[in-house]
Amino acid sequence: MVELDMDFVRKQFPAFDEPGLRDQAHFENAGGSFVCRYAIWRLHRFYRSRKLQPHGAHQKCLEACGEMDEARARLSRILGVAADELHFGPSTSANSYVLAQAFRAILPRGAAIIVTNQDHEANTGPWRRLADNGIEIREWRMDPDSGHLNLDDLAALLDEKVRLVCFPHCSNVVGEINPVARICAMSRRVGAATCVDGVAYAPHGLPDVAELGADIYLFSTYKTWGPHQGVMVVRRALAEQLPNQGHFFHESDPTRRLTPAGPDHAQVAACAGVADYIDALYKRHHVGGRDGRARARVVHDMMRQREIRLMGPLIDYLKDRNDTRLLGPVKPAERAPTISVVHRQPGTELARALSTHGIIAGGGTFYADRALEGMGIAPERGVLRLSFLHYTTEDEVDRLIEALDSVL
Repeated sequence: MVELDMDFVRKQFPAFDEPGLRDQAHFENAGGSFVCRYAIWRLHRFYRSRKLQPHGAHQKCLEACGEMDEARARLSRILGVAADELHFGPSTSANSYVLAQAFRAILPRGAAIIVTNQDHEANTGPWRRLADNGIEIREWRMDPDSGHLNLDDLAALLDEKVRLVCFPHCSNVVGEINPVARICAMSRRVGAATCVDGVAYAPHGLPDVAELGADIYLFSTYKTWGPHQGVMVVRRALAEQLPNQGHFFHESDPTRRLTPAGPDHAQVAACAGVADYIDALYKRHHVGGRDGRARARVVHDMMRQREIRLMGPLIDYLKDRNDTRLLGPVKPAERAPTISVVHRQPGTELARALSTHGIIAGGGTFYADRALEGMGIAPERGVLRLSFLHYTTEDEVDRLIEALDSVL
């Protein structure tokens, strides 16, 4: 596996040269990554020269429409799905609520939905509310010590009443990467669709949704080096069963039926910058033509390789302390670099203390209150979350460990 050229990688993110940020180490990427220069260029260009109705007759209107279509086409190729299966929305939370309303209209009373207590609230709250409409909500619960979701526990919940299984690709506090393809296969065997929250996983390399077998896959581009948009894949066979959630005259348009209001045009167009960045990384490190899907897979693996290596020293440091509890697996290959720590000091206090050492970290519950409660952690105490990406350096990890020595 080719190693990432870190000088090249860092130059793709203007924030690393920004006064007030360039001397800081960013370890709250799970809350939002830095934005790559390609997305910034595209956003600036759209607002400067294409801020018109995209479907108008003027040439500039056509250019605006073309950029939005480009973003949809390129991201869908990366994810291995058809362009009309990809939907943009203002956020993943908003997309989840729209989906829940669509399912509410077609699920009979007594049908069952499985949710987990490992999820971010965006992929559990909207579905749990359907209990008010006679839908049975079954909770797939984590192991309270490890935070692990056991497949045998899922098997015990699955039967012919289950119409949908909602779970995270990766928890935003536990960090363990769940076996999505196996869970989707188990769900299909009883005729259930799957809704996968990929928000905490996608920043570590956009996945091949077709290969995973997910019917719905959700993530946020502001965590994948782009603007603040929610991306939602809904496979065509399922989307055609769901009722129109948009204007009545959009009933026959598959890209608008699940989008009640148009998302920001400029931000949709800027999402093509995420694909630009993936292509730039591929071209920097490899020779030879591949399609967008294959290039993205190569880049995904390069990112994961680097992140796994960077996690080692930090996890070794944290797991050997007797005054902290490290959530999730201790094997880097089994998790994402979203590392949550429980300490006698509240997470928010630890994050503030780290900020005085030039470390940007996060403290709190991160909308995963159910997950923390499921592991016996009081939400008011919360966790310290240390999350990084492929653009993090070895020196920054060393600085973080040194700072932790001072504040823990």
